[in-house]
Amino acid sequence: MPMDPGEAGAPPADLSQAGAVVDKAIEYMVGQRIGSLAIASALLGGALGVLSRTMGDQAIVQVLNNAIASVRDGELRAIDEEAGGGRD
Repeated sequence: MPMDPGEAGAPPADLSQAGAVVDKAIEYMVGQRIGSLAIASALLGGALGVLSRTMGDQAIVQVLNNAIASVRDGELRAIDEEAGGGRD
């Protein structure tokens, strides 16, 4: 994936756009009264589908292990608290 010019390790230019599209999709589904678990499961399934078309199984496992480590380290909870969010 091409990187933005500038800082090494900078995210791809289209990451912000993709994030905004996902945020709007989530907003829409919440407005349709779709449950949080269903929304998250659908998004995760879709993300895994994209990854399976672009990465090998071991790379996908590493992505998932990184996500698990973030949960265990409390990183997701910290992000949620900073945003003023909470559990449903």
